[in-house]
Amino acid sequence: MAKESMKAREVKRKKLADLYAERRATLKAAGDSVGLQKLPRASSPTRQRNRCKLTGRPRGYMRQFGISRNQFREMVLDGLIPGLTKSSW
Repeated sequence: MAKESMKAREVKRKKLADLYAERRATLKAAGDSVGLQKLPRASSPTRQRNRCKLTGRPRGYMRQFGISRNQFREMVLDGLIPGLTKSSW
């Protein structure tokens, strides 16, 4: 389970990226690297981390399902994901 402070940091980065998206796009189009450097670092969309929706785990994230590999495996074993069965993992 991820710390609440880490989850809050991700929420803050998401809000900043949304807030500065238009300004960042205009500066990139103009080729103004100095203007880009003056923006907050956390406003860059590449600073965001994908996290599991259930546990907040940052590693082993599966984009198609929005959860980590551990939760995916448990859900498959419980039969919560239709069309998948445990083979030999």
